[in-house]
Amino acid sequence: MIDTYDALVLGSGTAGKLIAWHLAAAGRRTAVVERRWIGGSCPNIACMPSKNEISSARVAHLVRNAAAFGWSIEPGKIDMTVVRRRKRDMVAAQVAAHLKNYAESGAELVMGSGRFAAPKTIEVELNGGGTRLLAGDLVFIDVGTHSAMPDLTGLADVSPLTHIEALELGYLPEHLVVIGGGYVGLELAQAYRRFGSRVTVIERARRLMGREDGDVAAEIQRILSAEGIEFLLGAEIAEVHGKSGRGVNLVVRTESAEMTIEGSDILVAVGRAPNTAGIGLSEAGIALEERGYIKVNERLETTAPDVWALGKCAGSPQFTHISEDDFRIFKDNLAGGKRSTRNRLVPYCMFTDPPLARVGLSESEAQRDGVAVRVAKIPTSAVLRAQAICEQQGFLKLLVGSDDRILGFTMIGPEAGEVMAVVQMAMLASMPYSSMSKAILAHPTMAEGLGFLLAGVPARDAA
Repeated sequence: MIDTYDALVLGSGTAGKLIAWHLAAAGRRTAVVERRWIGGSCPNIACMPSKNEISSARVAHLVRNAAAFGWSIEPGKIDMTVVRRRKRDMVAAQVAAHLKNYAESGAELVMGSGRFAAPKTIEVELNGGGTRLLAGDLVFIDVGTHSAMPDLTGLADVSPLTHIEALELGYLPEHLVVIGGGYVGLELAQAYRRFGSRVTVIERARRLMGREDGDVAAEIQRILSAEGIEFLLGAEIAEVHGKSGRGVNLVVRTESAEMTIEGSDILVAVGRAPNTAGIGLSEAGIALEERGYIKVNERLETTAPDVWALGKCAGSPQFTHISEDDFRIFKDNLAGGKRSTRNRLVPYCMFTDPPLARVGLSESEAQRDGVAVRVAKIPTSAVLRAQAICEQQGFLKLLVGSDDRILGFTMIGPEAGEVMAVVQMAMLASMPYSSMSKAILAHPTMAEGLGFLLAGVPARDAA
């Protein structure tokens, strides 16, 4: 027996759940198939839980450095079970809110593992036992991604941590070895260093954060090194031995030497891979790209009629806010609009402390694409609020085009994401930087620093 729906969603990530709630509330019979994480990765195992533990690590850091602010505090130690409980409580509240939204919208949540048995038809192995066969007039795929695992000798036998397990530790690793110098690896590296672990980051490339400008990567490395994090760059891991949590040994080769790194735990954070294998996409006429992401057009339509792919599994930028925009693209087009993914302005943050925020072009991207830009840059220490709160590491950088429009902004410093949002609004409005520079910015805020930055944009003839 096949249960037929107006809309069927595989995966309850950000875009998928928003579509389900929207369509169900509009009176369309809608079902969502979810294997495990109600609401997707963001509220359960990724964005929100990691930022929760990062905030705990910041408190530990502030307490450890309280003397600089005039406080005398006896040295203490972190209780990771309390850190974990605080995170779990937040996750439980978020899941409860999601269940409430399902109930109020009328969307049916089906817990189980789904795979396509035929076009627009999904067979579900129910978590509680048994199977169901579901079909939808409209079908949406939002199955997300998982941590990529490099093919290293012995790594699988070590039972390495991914971000999921790292956020569930009830103990403090003595020496955490992080494979990968990208955003996730660096966020967790700093958090565990602040909790009290010794931390070593091993990166295959010659520098961290390959998508960022060299000055950005260098400043982040300088900040984290000052906190005691050790870095091995341009390093190849030949083999791994041991068991994460009980002791690991990594044979590492650089241009100059071969060495053995001994640690207690190992965290792999080398990127993401789509959850598209084994879900019957070929049976449904849904094609994949070379990297395994679902092939979609600018309206997020797959190669199968009336089937859309959304969020990370569709190759969209790997951010929750972009998944939400994927939902808005479908919603607006359903109402007769003509929205697409073309030329989206994608902002993002890395939540180290201080955080990194960027929107638009970087200097290296402008050079690569042959875009003429004028660059203004000031140290975060030039911002008066940064001086007041004694958080002066980092810098602000602005890229301006030949027509005086802002093409890109990068910041490392306190409240970088909030400052970036101000610049993003100006970019969306196509506001010339000279008009933005006339704004009266409240004192003393971090956004006030934009006034100093804008004043330093080179004249056109100086570009």
